[in-house]
Amino acid sequence: METNTFVIEEELKKLPGKPGVYLMHDEKDEIIYVGKAVSLKNRVRQYFQSSRNKGAKIEQMVTHISRFEYIVTDSELEALVLECNLIKEHRPKYNTMLMDDKTYPFIRVSVGEAFPRITMARQMKKDKAKYFGPFTSVNAVKDSIELVRKLYKIRSCNRNLPKDIGKERPCLYYHIKQCDAPCQGYISKEEYGEAIGEVLRFLNGNHDKVLHDLEEKMMEASDNLEFEKAIEYRELMNSVKAISEKQKITYTSDEDRDVIALVKEKEDAIVQVFFIRNGKLIGRDHFYLKVAEGDEEKDILESFIKQFYAGTPYIPAELMLQMEIDELKVIEEWLGQKRGHRVRIRVPKKGEKERLVELARKNAQMVLSKDKERIKREEGRTIGAVKEIEKLLGLKDIVRMEAFDISNTNGFASVGSMVVYEKGKPKRNDYRKFKIKGVQGADDYASMEEVLTRRFTHGLEEQAEEKELGSFQTFPDLIMMDGGKGQVNVALDVLKKLNLDIPVCGMVKDDHHRTRGLYYNNIEIPIDKNSEAFRLITRVQDEAHRFAIEFHRKLRGQGQVHSILDDIPGIGPARRKSLMKHFATLEDIKAAEIEDLKKIPSMDEKAARNVYNFFRK
Repeated sequence: METNTFVIEEELKKLPGKPGVYLMHDEKDEIIYVGKAVSLKNRVRQYFQSSRNKGAKIEQMVTHISRFEYIVTDSELEALVLECNLIKEHRPKYNTMLMDDKTYPFIRVSVGEAFPRITMARQMKKDKAKYFGPFTSVNAVKDSIELVRKLYKIRSCNRNLPKDIGKERPCLYYHIKQCDAPCQGYISKEEYGEAIGEVLRFLNGNHDKVLHDLEEKMMEASDNLEFEKAIEYRELMNSVKAISEKQKITYTSDEDRDVIALVKEKEDAIVQVFFIRNGKLIGRDHFYLKVAEGDEEKDILESFIKQFYAGTPYIPAELMLQMEIDELKVIEEWLGQKRGHRVRIRVPKKGEKERLVELARKNAQMVLSKDKERIKREEGRTIGAVKEIEKLLGLKDIVRMEAFDISNTNGFASVGSMVVYEKGKPKRNDYRKFKIKGVQGADDYASMEEVLTRRFTHGLEEQAEEKELGSFQTFPDLIMMDGGKGQVNVALDVLKKLNLDIPVCGMVKDDHHRTRGLYYNNIEIPIDKNSEAFRLITRVQDEAHRFAIEFHRKLRGQGQVHSILDDIPGIGPARRKSLMKHFATLEDIKAAEIEDLKKIPSMDEKAARNVYNFFRK
């Protein structure tokens, strides 16, 4: 259905009173919101009823809706699943978005094999293996696997056993006594199975027996004066204790559960999750959510649950929340189907469970408080610095700044760079590189004129063709030139020819090549060197310079940069290098007399005369 033929009032009348998912599109036909409904007719109509109190975010979203579409489902549960998938795929602007896309590792024991192995897995599959986790730390999983292999001498190879027994020699792990070599038949299937049984008990948290056995072995080795072996057992004991301490008892029940709590302040929201497996806290993690100031906490929490558990491979038997959510029953049903067993969602009101949820909330609050301080500092470095620049120049509403620089090496062709900063932060996707095409030699002003002309001509063409945003057609609110009056005037001349009105300032450096001030409206404005504005200008200037030099260096490395000296008969790489080393600039080479050129060790009379004549044709 085309946008320009879509009449919202007419389409609202056609909505069915069935469950489904609806997608709101803006004038560019981008999906800006995805929602689900028990009755599409009732739910979608609510967005366009002026009498309803919809909240600031929804009010704003409605003004951008150009059309909507919908998908009918057989049930509310199907609608919820589809909604989760579409939000994850399209990441609509007005949906509450989970910013972190995290996955958690498991420890997998392949008990379906004759001689099982222990590995790390990113997904919990429906196979014959046993899974432990998920864990929040990859390093903790690797440490546990390494420890278990050492303790119980479990194989780490991929050999197909017992089929491949005896076909190859035992590996290094056998020789360093970390594997009993089932690949050679040195241990029976039954004995190996007993070791795997101990592994499973260990991974379930039964560490006391392991510590007792290791202590006995350590003492026995010590009594036998086998001190190296005793030290090895002691180190294994310390590793087991370290693993054990991470799995602190938090609740008397041995069920798996996630404890979830939320803290919100204006447009910042943090969700803290405690992962409890077999009654032990095996890890915790926090998540950032993109929210609107008017969003309700219960709605944010519900959005988090949908998005997080749509992507995580493991669903616990119970979720413990700090508040009730509207869609509790249908989410329970959805999670139960994903898990394969019933899932309960509870809001504890008292006792140990309630204290655990409160602990999660306090952790979320601490994360948010720390993050606010970081955000505050970051805003000072970025948005605050831009505000200071606005004040220095007497401008308003600077969002996008573009800085330009030229790089060349004596007679080598020049290249140009354009770097972009939005709200004080680099926007690297919009950086652009230019090979100078119409300028011979090291003429920075002419090269800059070419770069700016190409940049803004291209932008005007894109605007006329109504291409998608994101490349040249977005013009800056301020142009920052690497230099003073000369470079600023070059930019102003280009803009005048193209009938563009964009403020231009120059980033002036002192004799030591350090930022000194801004040149604007024929005046050099000094800057406090301790200000955030000064630091931002320095970063912009350095970034433009770095980007240009990097591009030039890359082209040189690829052999794409051509020197004008390459065109002189009899001047190869060695003589060209000598010329550039002896003379400071290309202009000095052009002005040199034959006698001056002959002073260079690699230059004979003929070569010197060729250089002299080349520049005087």
